Formats: sequence, structure tokens, C-alpha cells
Amino acid sequence: MTLSFTKMHAHGDDFIVVDLRGQVDPITSEVARRLGDRHRGIGFNQLAVLLDCDDAAARLRFWNSNGSMLDTCGSATRGVADMLMRETQASSVVLRTNRGLLTCTRVSEQGISVDMGKPLLHWQDIPLAQAMDTHLLPLPGSPTACSMGNPHCTFFVDDLTQVDVAGMGAKTEIDPLFPHKTNVHFVQVIDRRHIRLRIWERGGGIPLGSGSCCCGAVVGGIRRGLLDDTVEVACDGGTVTVQWDGLGSVVLTGAVESIFHGTIVSHFFQA
Repeated sequence: MTLSFTKMHAHGDDFIVVDLRGQVDPITSEVARRLGDRHRGIGFNQLAVLLDCDDAAARLRFWNSNGSMLDTCGSATRGVADMLMRETQASSVVLRTNRGLLTCTRVSEQGISVDMGKPLLHWQDIPLAQAMDTHLLPLPGSPTACSMGNPHCTFFVDDLTQVDVAGMGAKTEIDPLFPHKTNVHFVQVIDRRHIRLRIWERGGGIPLGSGSCCCGAVVGGIRRGLLDDTVEVACDGGTVTVQWDGLGSVVLTGAVESIFHGTIVSHFFQA
């Protein structure tokens, strides 16, 4: 067996796409982990697998580079949408993830918007270990929490340069408050329409960007009354725009880019 893949990135958040429509899916946790190894594999923040779907163009299954699964990935969803819209010459496409049906729209040659769905704000939906107000968590720094399909914990800081992202991120990710662990964001508000964001990603460490984390960070800032409903988010690897009216779906918009195509050789799938 050999499999073709496409390597892509969105503001530095890199991922690979494997199209398995009409094929058997050979991707396991171990295969995903080996593919994600930046020295012995391909290397990525996430792997997106395209599968057949009756009610959408494709169903997406996501893997982290450590071999764990995740329910949503805003960057890879936009990357797949870009590929499928080019394939069909369409201006929009609907994809199914564990978050449900997500509508993606082309806004420019490289720019893709995705309706990421409504944020989940109740403690049981994130989930947290016990009942509490998710607007203000009982942790040092008083972060806020939500879920965009994956758990997100957002700290607001005065100066990002003074934050130990790796130390605080790793510690918060595995805090007992988060039974499924959590993504961790550190946000410096520039003004009501601009933030600077650094991320500790659950199962991945410090990425250059993350679409779902950008969404979670903006949701937290809007809930705190710090931000307007349209925000430009500057990550280490570039910028995206996040829109949320406080009630409905979160819309993520930004550029995606294909880097190269390749083939995974058959012996890679052998134990």
C-alpha cells in the first residue's frame, strides 16, 4: 500500500492531508505518531484524513502529532476545503467533522472562511471536572474556558514577553480541572479589534498558530467584554480573523497554502 498526501500550512500551523475517499483507512494512532515525527516522518501539527460521507463532500478525521485524536482543527478544515473547492471549481463546500457539518467559503485566492459552529460554554460541555462558572476559572491568573470541539483555556496578560508559555501551558494542560486536558492560550489585547496570541496546544506543544485556538481565545475575550465582534488575531506564524456575535457560530477566516505533495511508502505501515 502507498498513500499520497499533501503538506499544507495556515499562518504557520502545518498539517498534512490524506485523501482516503473510496479506500480503506490504514491510519492508526501509531501510524499518525510516526508520520508526525519531524525527523523520521513527515512532521505536522495535525493530520487530516478525508473519508467518504453521505451528507457532505467528505468526513474529516483529525490526529495530533503524538498520535492522539481531536474533534476539530480550524486550519486543516480550511486546507481541505481549499483543496476540494479547487477540485470541483466551487466557491463553497460542506465538510463533516465531530463538530458537525461545517460550511467553508472561498473569500480570496488563498483565503478560506469556515463556520466553526457555536462555542460550548457550559462546564459539562467543555468539559470541566466540576460545576463552575466557565467565565472565571479558579486557577492562578483567573482564565476563562470554552470548547470549540476541543477544550480551550484562555489567560489574559499585560505582556506576552513575560509569559513562560511552555511552563504554564504544560502545567495547565494537565490540570485536574480538565479531564480531557486542554489547549492553553495567552492573550495580550492590543485594542478591541486586535490581539496577540501565543498557544500551548494539547498534545502538540507550542505551534506557530492554531485556528480553533484563535477562535477559543476570541470567544474568551468577547465574553470578558474586552473585544468587539470581529478580531484580528496575530499568532507567531501570521494572522487570522475571527468573528462572533456572542450568540451564534464562530467564523474563522485566513489564508491557507499548499507546500508539496508526496507519497507514503508501503513499509511505513508495517509494524
